[in-house]
Amino acid sequence: MILIGQYDSPFVRRVAIALTLYELPFRHEPWSGFGDTDKIAQYNPLRRVPTLVMDDGGVITDSAAILEVLDDLVGPERAMMARTGPDRREGLRVCALAAGTADKGVSLLYERALREDAFPFWVERCTVQINDTLAQLNADRAARRDDWWFGTRIGHADIVLGAMLRFLREALPGVFDLDGRGALAAHAARCEALPVFQAISQPFVLTPAKA
Repeated sequence: MILIGQYDSPFVRRVAIALTLYELPFRHEPWSGFGDTDKIAQYNPLRRVPTLVMDDGGVITDSAAILEVLDDLVGPERAMMARTGPDRREGLRVCALAAGTADKGVSLLYERALREDAFPFWVERCTVQINDTLAQLNADRAARRDDWWFGTRIGHADIVLGAMLRFLREALPGVFDLDGRGALAAHAARCEALPVFQAISQPFVLTPAKA
């Protein structure tokens, strides 16, 4: 398999971490969604990352869809998301909130970085959405006593939360009080202490090529 995209994207990073934990071999092509669009277009007309090229040549895009495919590959016993029932619904809820927060963070970053004068309404809207979701996720995490969100084994919710929090901290430094949200801060620290998180990591630097 080939995973396309840079690890400073929380969406690419969550897929790479899942691939590694599942012990599914892959080649990483760190192409940028800005500077390498012609390369990405060979596989994905949307020119977005992550893009996963399967061994049979099939192409999957969107991190949530990719993880669904990976879960099917490894089977229900190894999958890092419950396959049915209330646990699945709850897992999907947390993943959607975390991924949505990361997506709003990307929108806020683009608004601040790509426009000479950021549109105040959009900045405020994204900021409120992120802050309110972080507050809900922090309360949810604080109410849980296990090492990971849904028990003693790391899952997709844990991974996307960790990747999202790292992205917000580095791409939008000082914009959100992440340290003040103790449960999320502890969760992020637990994730980043894992060898797989340390190995699949790329500091975020906003360069002209990305902007």
